[in-house]
Amino acid sequence: MTSVLHSGEQDSTQRRSGRWLALGVLVLAVLLVAVDATVLGLATPYLSEDLQPSGTQLLWIGDAYSFVIAGLLISMGSLGDRIGRKRLLLIGATAFGLVSVLNAYAQTPEMMIAARALLGVAGATLMPSTLALIRNLFQDSRERTLAIGIWSAAASAGMAVGPIVGGLLLEHFWWGSVFLINLPVMALLVIVGIKMLPESRNPSPGPWDLPSVLLSLVGMVGIVYAIKEAAADGFTWPTLAAGLLGGAALYGFVRRQRRLPVPLVDVRLFRNGGFSGAVLANLLTILGLSGLLFFLSQYLQLVQDRRPIEAGIAELPAAVGAVVAGLIAGAAARRFSVRAVVSSGLAVIGLALAALTTISQSTGYPLLGATLLIVGFGAGLSFTVTSDIILTAVPKEQAGAASAVSETAYELGTALGIALLGSVVTNIYQDFTGPAGTPQAAHESLAGAVVAAARMPADAAAALLHAARESFVGGVALAAGVGAALLLVAAVAAWFLLRGQKLSNEPVQH
Repeated sequence: MTSVLHSGEQDSTQRRSGRWLALGVLVLAVLLVAVDATVLGLATPYLSEDLQPSGTQLLWIGDAYSFVIAGLLISMGSLGDRIGRKRLLLIGATAFGLVSVLNAYAQTPEMMIAARALLGVAGATLMPSTLALIRNLFQDSRERTLAIGIWSAAASAGMAVGPIVGGLLLEHFWWGSVFLINLPVMALLVIVGIKMLPESRNPSPGPWDLPSVLLSLVGMVGIVYAIKEAAADGFTWPTLAAGLLGGAALYGFVRRQRRLPVPLVDVRLFRNGGFSGAVLANLLTILGLSGLLFFLSQYLQLVQDRRPIEAGIAELPAAVGAVVAGLIAGAAARRFSVRAVVSSGLAVIGLALAALTTISQSTGYPLLGATLLIVGFGAGLSFTVTSDIILTAVPKEQAGAASAVSETAYELGTALGIALLGSVVTNIYQDFTGPAGTPQAAHESLAGAVVAAARMPADAAAALLHAARESFVGGVALAAGVGAALLLVAAVAAWFLLRGQKLSNEPVQH
C-alpha cells in the first residue's frame, strides 16, 4: 500500500516537473519570435548601407514580419485547434529556422521584404500554439496565471532582448547573423518539443474555412497598410483604397464567422466588454513598447554614436521591468483588481513616453534608462493580466483561436507601433534643411544621412549630421507624445471596460 502511494506521488511529481519543462520549451519559442520583431532595429544602419533601401522600403523591412503575422494568427490558431497544436508548433519552428536563412542572405530591399514576410508566415504558426498549450498544460488557475506571466514576460522581454542579441552579433559579424541565430534555437525547440510537449486539439473542430483565412489576411494587411501610409504621406487614393479593401474584408470575415457552424473565431466574444477591453489593452501596450524600442535603437546608435552592443545593453531595463511585472501581475490583480492593474500598466507606459517628449541629442542615459524600465514594467503588468482574461474567456477546445486573438493584438500592436510612430518620426525627419550638395538619400533616413556624410568634406558632413539628427530627435519627441496620448486614453478606457472583471479562480475542466 505504501509503495503504491509512493509511486502515485512520484508520478504526480514527474507530471508537475514535466509541465514546467514543457513551459520552458514554449517560452523559448515565444522569446525567439519576439526577439525577431526588434532585433532588426540595431542592424538597420548596416543593412541600409548594404542594401540601400528607400525610407519607405526600410519601414516595410521593419513591418512586413509583423503585418503577415497579424494577418495570419487567427487562421493559424484555428488550424492548431484542428490538426494539433504541438504538430503546428513543430512545423512552424522548422519553417522559421529555414526561412531565417533567406533573411540572412537577402541581396536587395525587395528580397528582404519578401523574406521578412515569409518569416511572418512561419511565426504565425508558433505564437498561438504556445499560449493554447499553456491553457492545456496548467489546469490550476493560479499555476496557469503564473505560467502566463512567465510567457508574457518572455514576449515583452524578448522585444528588449532583441537589441542585445543583435548588438553582440553585430560587434563580430555582418547584419545577416541576427537571423542565423534562429537556426540553433529552433533546432533545440524541435528536438526538446518532440519529447516534452503533449499534443492537444479540439476533438470536434469542423472544417478549416479557407475563405475566412483569406478575408482575415486581406483585412488585416489592408487596414495596417492604410494606417502606415496615411501616417507617412497623408491620405492618398491608394491609401484610401487599401483601407476600404481591408475594412470590407474584415466586415466580410465577421459576417462569415457569424454564419459558420464552427467559425475560426467566435466574434460574439467581443460583445463582452471585459474581453474587448483586454484585447484593446493588449494592442496598445505593445504599440507603445515596440514603437519606443524601434526608434530608440536608431537614436542610441545614429544620434548618440553608441556601438551596437552598447545600444543593446542600454535597452536592457525594458526586459528587466517586463520580467518583474510578469511574475507579480497575477497576484496584484487578485489583491487589487484586474482593471486597476491593467489601467495602471497602461498609464505608466503613457507617462514614461510623455517624459520622452523632452528628448534632445544630448539627453543623458538616466532619463532613457528610467523610461525603458517603466515602460517594460507597465507592459508586463498589462499584458500578463489581459492574456489570462482572453485565454480563459472561451472553452478549452477553442484555446488556439482565443490565444490567436491575443496574439493578433500583440502583433498588430507591434506593426502599428513601428508603422504609426515610425512614420511620424520619418515624416518629421525628411523635412530637415541640410548644407548645399546634400544628396536625396540623406533625406530618406537617418542611416542614409550617416552614409552620405562619410563621403562629404568634414565641415559639410558635420553640418549635415547636426541638421539630420536634430530633425530625427524632433520626430522622436513628437512620436513619443502621440504614443503617450494613446496610452493614457487607453488607460481610462480599460478602467471602464474591465469593470468587475476577475482572473479565473476555477481549474480548467476537461
